[in-house]
Amino acid sequence: MLNFIHTKKLNIFEQLQLEEILLKNYDRPFCLINEGTSSSVVLGISNDVRDLVEVKKTKEDRIPILKRFTAGGCVYVDVDTLFVTFIFSKKSLDITFFPEPILRWAENFYKKVFEIDNFKLMENDFVIDDKKIAGNAMYIKKDRFLLHTSFLMDFDDKKMKKYLKIPKVAPKYRKNRSHENFLSPLKERYSKEDFSLKIKTTLKDFFKVKDCNLSDIERRDTKFSTTCL
Repeated sequence: MLNFIHTKKLNIFEQLQLEEILLKNYDRPFCLINEGTSSSVVLGISNDVRDLVEVKKTKEDRIPILKRFTAGGCVYVDVDTLFVTFIFSKKSLDITFFPEPILRWAENFYKKVFEIDNFKLMENDFVIDDKKIAGNAMYIKKDRFLLHTSFLMDFDDKKMKKYLKIPKVAPKYRKNRSHENFLSPLKERYSKEDFSLKIKTTLKDFFKVKDCNLSDIERRDTKFSTTCL
């Protein structure tokens, strides 16, 4: 049984806190889809904000800077980002709980969603041909993992350039390309609604899917690692 939560425009800070609750307070499997958020810059837990973010410009424009509890890179997210998060325990998914097997499992799942030959996992990103369509962030504990994927339905190149610095360490396949030459939006293939539905339909090929509302989640006392800088 896979518990399925589908939200629209849930603020990314609230989403990340929800993910912590689902990861830490439950042993059930979940899939969470969130269609869009207010504009924010999100850092991985080990990222240094000074290296990756134009802090002065984000402050001037009142763009929140968040540090999530998972690993992964620094991203600018907004209403055109679609988030998909999987949370599994060992008893609900029979794979090795290390980054490579988890990402390969997700790659195989999304291959069935996209049904195209040129979709693949490249380093830690999902790409079509050699252009990034989604980035991944991960958290693995002893018997439970979380995989958080940010799909680019569209992207604002001007805002990315304004708020994000070019990282000193980037995927090799990026080859120093600008955002507009490195990224590929999904809007020409799907609307957010259609893409969400395709994911849910594909999930039903693997799991018995149970719809779950946010009101069903017990917000027990949780010490959150996600912070607003």
